[in-house]
Amino acid sequence: MERIAAILVIFVLLINGRHVERRLPQAPHAMVVTAVPIPLDTSDPNRRMLGPLAYLGGWSLEGTGGDIGGVSSMRLDDHGDLLALNDTGEVATFRPGRASTPGVLMPLPAFSDEARDPKWHWDTESMAHDPASGKTWVGFELNARICRYSASFAHVERCASPAEMLAWPKPTGLESLVRLADGRFLGIAEEYPGPAGGHDVLLFAGDPVSPATPAPARLSYQAPEGYLPTDALVIGNGWMLVLNRRVTVVDGFTGVLTLVDIRDLKPGALLTGAVVARFAGSIQHDNLEALAMSREAGRPILWVASDDNHLFFQRSLLLKFAMPAQWFAPRR
Repeated sequence: MERIAAILVIFVLLINGRHVERRLPQAPHAMVVTAVPIPLDTSDPNRRMLGPLAYLGGWSLEGTGGDIGGVSSMRLDDHGDLLALNDTGEVATFRPGRASTPGVLMPLPAFSDEARDPKWHWDTESMAHDPASGKTWVGFELNARICRYSASFAHVERCASPAEMLAWPKPTGLESLVRLADGRFLGIAEEYPGPAGGHDVLLFAGDPVSPATPAPARLSYQAPEGYLPTDALVIGNGWMLVLNRRVTVVDGFTGVLTLVDIRDLKPGALLTGAVVARFAGSIQHDNLEALAMSREAGRPILWVASDDNHLFFQRSLLLKFAMPAQWFAPRR
């Protein structure tokens, strides 16, 4: 009964909105992240495979004063530090995989007239990065916009609210944003229907906040039945991973990872993916919302994280997997 009651609370928070507080993003400060190791499968501590993914380790994270909560998107930098963007406009930076590690929490830079805007204004749900320039693009759900930040989030450069995103009802907006190798950007709506069914997908020919970039083309993404897309990750070789989430009274939060072919992105196309991993049952799972990729000794590594919604009965999970070599083999 306690679990059912907790899930019902989550439903209320997600449906009626959890962004009514006027709490501002916190000022920059040091923090300590505590990482408690967890097995992949709570019923089988020796299990190491989840579909084609090889489990390398996982942790339940806690930060000083709850600083690490609300993770909605993330990436790893060249030094191995993880930058986790939460849903209240803050970036937590720390080195993953250690039992206890120092980190830093800082708010996203803001334009002067927005510095004291309420919490809902900072509902950041997605992030794309250009390693060449160091610039980062962040998607904001409730005010339907994308902002570009200079390297290391030193300052905000420009923001835009594409008309197509303004048409998406709140809070069903830009949960996923990726930058393709050729400079195009692809964003996926959490719930708004696409032209071919599924979820609306916007394909920008270039920088989505630049006035020189034309209106985006619309495609569609078909998530597994009953699931909503929460993040996407371009892994190269014409593949994109999409993380999908479902919440029910019976199962709580569960997740599905799909592998999507993006070699031929045409306006009006319906993107579908093969399910490669399921996070349910005795497999570690919660409100999974974030994906990132790194390389260790040339081996591609996948990171998966959950958003605890700043609620005491949810967890901030960070899971680490080795990706299969066949995803990166030459394709016809």
